[in-house]
This record gives sequence, structure tokens and C-alpha cells, in this order.
Amino acid sequence: ARDVLAMARAVGPVEVGSVQEGQLRFPIAVRLDEPFRASPDAVGRLLVAAPNGDRIPLRRLATIELEEGPSTIQRTWGRRRIVVQANVRGRDVGSFVEEARAAIEERVDLPGGYYVRYGGQFEHLQDAQRRLMIVVPVALALIFGLLYLTYRRLSDALRVFAAVPFAAVGGVLALVARDMPFSVSAGVGFVALSGVAVLGDMVLVS
Repeated sequence: ARDVLAMARAVGPVEVGSVQEGQLRFPIAVRLDEPFRASPDAVGRLLVAAPNGDRIPLRRLATIELEEGPSTIQRTWGRRRIVVQANVRGRDVGSFVEEARAAIEERVDLPGGYYVRYGGQFEHLQDAQRRLMIVVPVALALIFGLLYLTYRRLSDALRVFAAVPFAAVGGVLALVARDMPFSVSAGVGFVALSGVAVLGDMVLVS
């Protein structure tokens, strides 16, 4: 068995040492000559020494097939991973991922130990949305607090702050009219819109 495995490793390069030139170190690898590894038949004709001294063709000891596989094996935290990339055009990334997730759960039966993780722009979008869930309420609370400190009256602060939900309704209608999804830039725009609406009402109240 060891001889068969050694012959299989010899098809690909086997590192046997290294050579150093200055500060650089280069590995030394050996492999079978091209005629002996050009095809499965050529590999099958390689002779392996038996314990009694006979030389047996490798095809009698192992099944030799040519199969396609990954050119490189990538790992994350010690686990193998395969990356499938796609460019989304003409629609938002969030709805595309939700549709892809539903289709994969319905049609793909993953073996044990396998799982699917969605990254890239979708992962950044989720992180940004989680931050916006904190930043937007804090920003609105700060705006209301500054209004109260300015007018010293709760009724005046509420009167000015009432422009924020109306401005938000207009922003939502604009997104619907343009058929645009709610994105991170849209969330930042809503915060800026709230400030503009409050500033306009402050001019009217004063």
C-alpha cells in the first residue's frame, strides 16, 4: 500500500528539499517524467515492486481515473471552503440573497458537515443595517434633545419634531416611486432628511 501511495504522489510534485539563495529559500520538487503521467493508461503501466520481487502494473492494484477537482483548497478557521461568486445587477443584493437562500433550501440537500454562508456585499449590508438600527434612533433622540434644550418647552419641541415622520413618509414614497430598495445610503439619507425637516420647522416656529 505504501508503494502504491508513493507512486500516486510521484505523479504530482513531491517536495524533497530546498535550496537557499541569499535570504530566499526555494523548494526542490520531483515528479514523474511527462510520458509516464500523460494519461491514466500511462500511469496504470507504471510498475510497483511486490514483496516477492515481482513488478506489477499499477492498474492491477488501483483504479486510475481522471477527474476534475478544485485547483486550490481554501480554508477558513481550519475548514475547507468553496467560494461561488456572482454579480447582482438590476436589483438589490438583499432580495437576491433571500431568493437564492430559499431556492437552495428547497432544491439542494447538503451533506452532513456542509453549510452555506453568504458574504461579500450582502454581509457588509447586514452589518451596516445592524449599525443603522442603533445609529438612527440615537440620532433622532439627539435631535429631539437639542430641540428641547433650544425651546425649553416640550410642546414646541414636539411641534418641530413632528416634521420628522412626515419627511420620512415622503422619503419612503420617493423610494417606492423610483423602485429603489432601502439601503445603507438611503438610511443615511433619512437621517439627513430629518435634520433638514427639523431645521425648516425651527425657522417657522421661531
